[in-house]
Amino acid sequence: MNIPILFEDGEALVIDKPAGLPVDRPKRGGPALFDHIEQLKLGFQRPPVAVHRLDTDTSGCLLMARNPKALKRFNKAFENRVVGKTYLAIIDFEPSEQSGTIELNLTKISSAEKGWRMIAAKKGKPAVSHWELLQTIGEGEKKRSLIRFRPETGRTHQLRVHALQGLGAPLLGDPVYGPVRGQNKGGPRTMLHAEAIHVTRPGKDPVSAFAPFPEDFVRAGLTAPEPPPSPIREPAPAEPLDNG
Repeated sequence: MNIPILFEDGEALVIDKPAGLPVDRPKRGGPALFDHIEQLKLGFQRPPVAVHRLDTDTSGCLLMARNPKALKRFNKAFENRVVGKTYLAIIDFEPSEQSGTIELNLTKISSAEKGWRMIAAKKGKPAVSHWELLQTIGEGEKKRSLIRFRPETGRTHQLRVHALQGLGAPLLGDPVYGPVRGQNKGGPRTMLHAEAIHVTRPGKDPVSAFAPFPEDFVRAGLTAPEPPPSPIREPAPAEPLDNG
C-alpha cells in the first residue's frame, strides 16, 4: 500500500490516510500506520509522528511532524485552536436547513453491552461544529446528503455524534452511532473524510493540504464538490483538546 503525500517540507507531512488503516496499533494487533513508517521517512532519519488522530474508518488529511521541535509547535497549534480543518460526510437524510452550527457538549460513557461511546451531556466538554449542505440526491424518504463540517473543537467522535444528535441522522455506515450497532448499514465504512487542513506558522508558509474526494463516496452516488477555501482559523483561548 502506498500512502499518498499531500504536503511535504522539512517540518511536516500531510498524508491521505486510507480508510480502514488505524493510526495506532490496535490492542488486538493487525495493520497500522506504523507499518508504513519507513516509506514515510522520505530520506529523513527520524520517523514522522502523527500530531492528531483520525478514526480507523476516516480517510483523508493527517498531519505528521518530522522532528521534535515541529511536533511541539503543531501540538501547541491544536491546543490554541488555530488548526483549520474541513470534513466531508454522508448521511441518509436531508437537513431542513442549508447550514448551521451545532453546539453539543460531549462526554464518554461505557457499558458491558455496548462498549464505550460519546454522548451529548450538559456537563460534558464543549464541542462546536459548523456545517453546510453541499448536495442531496434521491427522493421522498430515500434521500442522501453530502455535508461539509468545519469543527471548532476536536473532541473524540465529535462529528459522528453531532451528525446524529445535531442533524438528526448518523453518518452513513457508522457501526456505533448508526441504526444497528455492529453493522455498517448502507455503507462500506463510516463515511467521513478529512478533506482539508491548514496550519499557520510564524515566519513560514502555512501547512495546507487537500485530500481528493474518495472513490467510495462516488460509489455512494455523490459528486465531488468544489474544494473549500483554506480553512484558516483565528487564534482562540487555549483549552485542552482531545486532538481528534
